[in-house]
Amino acid sequence: MGKAKTSKRGSAGSGPYERPAKNNAATNNVFKFTKDLGQHILRNPGIAQAIVDKAVLKPTDVVLEVGPGTGNLTVQILNQARKVIAVEMDPRMAAEVTKRVQGKPEHKRLEVILGDVIKQDPLPDFDVCISNTPYQISSPLVFKLLRLPKPPRTCILMFQREFAMRLTAQPGDSLYGRLSVNAQFWAKVSHVLKVGRANFRPPPQVDSSVVRIEPKTGSERPNISFEEFDGVLRICFNRRNKVLRSLFLSNKEVLKLLETNYRLYCAQNDIPIDERLADETGGDEEMEVDEDDDAAMDIGEEDDMPSFFGASKDADQGTLPSKKSALRKTCVAVLVKEKVRKVLEETELAESRSAKLHENDFLRLLAAFNAEGIHFS
Repeated sequence: MGKAKTSKRGSAGSGPYERPAKNNAATNNVFKFTKDLGQHILRNPGIAQAIVDKAVLKPTDVVLEVGPGTGNLTVQILNQARKVIAVEMDPRMAAEVTKRVQGKPEHKRLEVILGDVIKQDPLPDFDVCISNTPYQISSPLVFKLLRLPKPPRTCILMFQREFAMRLTAQPGDSLYGRLSVNAQFWAKVSHVLKVGRANFRPPPQVDSSVVRIEPKTGSERPNISFEEFDGVLRICFNRRNKVLRSLFLSNKEVLKLLETNYRLYCAQNDIPIDERLADETGGDEEMEVDEDDDAAMDIGEEDDMPSFFGASKDADQGTLPSKKSALRKTCVAVLVKEKVRKVLEETELAESRSAKLHENDFLRLLAAFNAEGIHFS
């Protein structure tokens, strides 16, 4: 008598307790994650709870959560705060986080805003910001939070580890830059937690870190324009290891920018300016432009081209010469260059490199430029 055929494990005839075939594993996901949006869902509830605990929430707090994903952090926050405002770009994620609290009392305390948090202007009032931050908006989010007229009490933000290290870097460190100076000038920044890549789905290629940012308020908050301070930092960290004399005096775009801003300052304060060409007053006939490759603006790391650079280029229709040419100096251009030279010499920062300067050095530099009528915003 022949033996009855038995199905092999994992075949079509397998029982209900057999493992699903690998090619069907993808069908068990709710949806595919979008890499373009930097979606890496925090799946470890212990880490999620630790992040929320670091915020030291009050029962009266309104929390802004950026990129809630499927809501693993959101439900933890709702257990401790009065309300959560979640800003999410992906409609699927927004629906998922809403579904997590549907039919529960927490549903009335969750507001989901569909859109880009960077473009939300103004942001609704909130006391604390918590975020598993999409890596594409790490720098814009930090700058947006720092420049708020009414900043939150604290921000607990998770970033890729290298970005987090840039926030806390000190002068002389390899990661020290414009982001470091701005963050530490406008807030108290500290590293609070390291999170391994295995705690996310899908796992990113690098580890993450959680950072606490506590914006300075009241008398602790610097009484200067954010745009002014950031404007001078953009130039100084264009090439962080070049001396300031070269950055300011050998860069035609920087000099053109400062001339444009000086003209605006004079116009606003009814200060007459000499519009004649320099050679008409016995000056040099041509403007000497540094031919070195470093003369061109090199916007690196988190920097994007400042709006005032764009305005300067538009005014000249992009026709600035790349080498010594017949670009004739105006008296205003000569005056501005001499003012820049004077500032660098009087502050004794001409031979200094931004990579090793402290925030007080940049403050001295900005104050000296302002005293000469040169502004950066």
